[in-house]
Amino acid sequence: MNVYLVGGAVRDKLLGLENADRDWVVTGATVKDMLDRGFLQVGKDFPVFLHPRSKEEYALARTERKSGTGHTGFVINADPSVTLEEDLLRRDLTINAIAQNTDGVLIDPFGGCTDLQKRILRHVSPAFSEDPLRVLRVARFAARFADRGFRVAEETLHLMQEMVNSGELQHLVAERVWQELGRSLNETSPVVFVETLRACGALQVILPEVDCLFGIPQPEQYHPEIDTGEHTLMSLRQASRLSDDAVVRYAVLVHDVGKGVTPVENWPHHYRHEQLGVKLIEAIGKRLRVPNEHTAIAKLTSLHHTQCHQLMKARPGTILKLLEALDAFRRPRQMEQFLLCCEADARGRTSFEEAPYPQAALLRSAYAAAKAVDINCLLLEHGLLADGDNAQISKPDQQNKHIKIQELVKKHRTDAIKKILSH
Repeated sequence: MNVYLVGGAVRDKLLGLENADRDWVVTGATVKDMLDRGFLQVGKDFPVFLHPRSKEEYALARTERKSGTGHTGFVINADPSVTLEEDLLRRDLTINAIAQNTDGVLIDPFGGCTDLQKRILRHVSPAFSEDPLRVLRVARFAARFADRGFRVAEETLHLMQEMVNSGELQHLVAERVWQELGRSLNETSPVVFVETLRACGALQVILPEVDCLFGIPQPEQYHPEIDTGEHTLMSLRQASRLSDDAVVRYAVLVHDVGKGVTPVENWPHHYRHEQLGVKLIEAIGKRLRVPNEHTAIAKLTSLHHTQCHQLMKARPGTILKLLEALDAFRRPRQMEQFLLCCEADARGRTSFEEAPYPQAALLRSAYAAAKAVDINCLLLEHGLLADGDNAQISKPDQQNKHIKIQELVKKHRTDAIKKILSH
């Protein structure tokens, strides 16, 4: 029975990166051997155990044989006779197929150390093509290590293209697709994830609403880059500079999908793309099981980003309506996420990358002024503060009272915003 440190812990150590997660492979052992040593079995598809003290994962060395479609269609063999090299052979990339024994000696049968030095993401063996989820994993690793100069090997990209063409990606379950997409949004360069998927044709399968944006023109007056897909990538790059919030980055990624369904005869203009985008974002959310917060901010960004860009010329009442649409008085964080999306969109244009975005400061000032209105004092002054006899008031009178309160609050908040604009 031998134990080896494997995968990301070895890779990141060689790259000089911190990695708190450590995974281990055990050779020459059975399930009974592990249980007798106090390990807790947690793997359902194959024998994975938690160490009784450290709680780190220990997996029996295993081989896999393709038996069906998707990323779960495998027969697992975890016999004690399986060697470390056989276990490493089934891994996705050479840089993830390096092991280290308890004496600190590296075992690298597939050239992972060389590929680390050359900054190459290369598949270990042809068995890579048996798991379609690996297409997304490679794209995610490309996004993670892009700032360190890593690139996908040509032969690996070609194999990924073949996997896409075979239709294997169609069998991936939504939760696993979102898991990879969602994790990519937290990586250093999420735009590289999108570019890699597009390069192998997978973006058309995973996010066709975004893929179709490439080649769609926009007015050069506002978008010198012209191409909507390129603008999307530029905006996502800006979002990554402005924020590490995956919700913001996702919203920016899909903020212009409505331009993919506007009438061709109107191009390069995209009238009502804001409203059209909301329906598509809802569809993406249902298809990929996107978290509700991601979808909510994405919908707000699609629907209101153009309005935010025009704030410097807006009237006080229009600004208040935007704040109300964003539910800013109850969810100020939501407003901040929206503003980051709008700023990324505004800067995601050729020659506008470093341009200021005064609209954000204006909306924040308007919000602060409107929120400072003391509603309780206002209602007390006008005799509209709720009292113990409120239950005795008829329903129509209650409705009228509610309308009066709304109008009164709106008027005073509008006046507060007007003062801000006059300075």
